[in-house]
Amino acid sequence: MARSLASRRSTHRLAADAGLLVVAAAFVLPLVWVVLSSLDTGADLRVRVPDGLTLDNFDAVLTPEITFTPLLNSLLLCGGGTALTVVCAALAAYPLSRFRSRFNRPFLLTILFATSLPITAIMVPVYALFVRVNLIDTMQGTIFFFAASQLPFAIWLMKNFMDGVPKELEEAAWTDGASSLQSLVRIVLPLMGPGVAVVTVFSFVMMWGNFFVPFMLLLTPDQMPASVSINDFFGNRGMVAYGQLAAFSIVYSTPVILLYVLIARRLGGGFALGGAVKG
Repeated sequence: MARSLASRRSTHRLAADAGLLVVAAAFVLPLVWVVLSSLDTGADLRVRVPDGLTLDNFDAVLTPEITFTPLLNSLLLCGGGTALTVVCAALAAYPLSRFRSRFNRPFLLTILFATSLPITAIMVPVYALFVRVNLIDTMQGTIFFFAASQLPFAIWLMKNFMDGVPKELEEAAWTDGASSLQSLVRIVLPLMGPGVAVVTVFSFVMMWGNFFVPFMLLLTPDQMPASVSINDFFGNRGMVAYGQLAAFSIVYSTPVILLYVLIARRLGGGFALGGAVKG
């Protein structure tokens, strides 16, 4: 009986391991294709080792028109949108976390509903509004919309992290004459560093990979971000420069990877407030 139970557990474990390997392969194979194809001038949709490794694909895409200008536009759009999102989310989450009101829950449910709205459903009125207020084909207008689209979920995340900071620390600061804004900036936000890091990474990544919004709101080719310019590698009649597309994809992914590496320590840290409050 014991042997049968052990054999059954071993079978289940092997089946689970096999399933995990299949899922891992589904994620790894596209990454392997990108890396190998970027080093192969004759790349296609097959995953294969190139006959000869070359950097010609990178030489072809590393030009101001193809890569550097679109990447700079992406950094301006996503960096500005992320900064605006984090600041507004902190200011909105603070009263929701610290002050009790009968309007808190309806407000949170309303912004949660806003996160479920498909972006395609609101782009027509947004486009018409931007035309009326002269924000169409402007970087600042696109930044505003990026921030507005990410703000609802960012407020939810920020509030949940802010709830973990003891209010007693702020009360001590208020006793010393600090205002609510000063306690938010000097006490709450530094203590919820992991939360700010999560909101920053989440917002930046969602903006970085957004194709539809800048494609609709920006008209001038020189202002297009990399998420839109990557479409140029898909030619007419199904012709695709797979090698250059893979090389561009690697360069395009680099800023997001660097951002995560820079703040990975904050993401892995805790609040460390165990000895901050007595009793």
